[in-house]
Amino acid sequence: MANVEISMKETMTAVEGALGVAVVDYTSGMALGTLGGGKDLDLNVAAAGNTDVIRAKVRTMEHLGLKGEIEDILITLATQYHLIRLLKGRTGSGLFLYLVLDRSRSNLAMARHQLKRIESELEV
Repeated sequence: MANVEISMKETMTAVEGALGVAVVDYTSGMALGTLGGGKDLDLNVAAAGNTDVIRAKVRTMEHLGLKGEIEDILITLATQYHLIRLLKGRTGSGLFLYLVLDRSRSNLAMARHQLKRIESELEV
């Protein structure tokens, strides 16, 4: 099992094109940890904003009567992918992994696969 810091470092090195990663508590919108980012990518602001995305999607699913759990949410920009993966299990409840990828240097399918693997090893 890996802690938050180790998991974020592994994400940045294992996922080609990774620009930034955060582990976020979506009940509060606070990032438990961030790595990467920069002046054009404030991961703390993104963490809070993506909390709203998750809450909106959960509400919409409830209104539609949809059953099941959200695995991940993809936001596609002209030059980036923003991938939100909700964590499951007893230690991950209420948390999500947020990964920003450079679209020209990344493989989205491999990034999703790596996030799933990292999630399985993460212990919060």
